[in-house]
Amino acid sequence: MYDEALKVYYRARPSISDGGPCMEKNEAVPDPAARLAWLRTEHRDLDAAIDSLEREVASDQLQLARLKKRKLRLKDEIARLEDALVPDIIA
Repeated sequence: MYDEALKVYYRARPSISDGGPCMEKNEAVPDPAARLAWLRTEHRDLDAAIDSLEREVASDQLQLARLKKRKLRLKDEIARLEDALVPDIIA
């Protein structure tokens, strides 16, 4: 069922306690590049979980919609971080 897909998504991730980048919105991120890498990994894992859920015949549509919204938020945050990391070049 969709529990397997969620296990894929909620696998162990770097956290503050094990030296990984800080992922809480209200805490300072030590390295924007590390946060970007972490967001890309989470986005990829979320994509795999969504694909797995969509293949299920009796998947939870509400859970699927929530995961898709989360994926879109991650994509927006990735785009914002990429824009912030790449300097504007005025020609």
